[in-house]
Amino acid sequence: MSLPDTIVIDGHAYSWRHLCDLRHQQVEAWKAAHPRQLALFAVIDDARPAAERTAAGRYCEPSLLDWGT
Repeated sequence: MSLPDTIVIDGHAYSWRHLCDLRHQQVEAWKAAHPRQLALFAVIDDARPAAERTAAGRYCEPSLLDWGT
């Protein structure tokens, strides 16, 4: 038994291949409308703890002079 070529949604039959083709066209159109911009410099992952990645986080949780230990 082969798989059916149609899918029924809300009582309407749609061709599965046609839906896949339409989706592929949508993705291609979106990619054409939003071109990738190359980075001006090398992207480096930030290895700092999450609280130290922003100025507000460094202010709220200073770690350079941790006098508590």
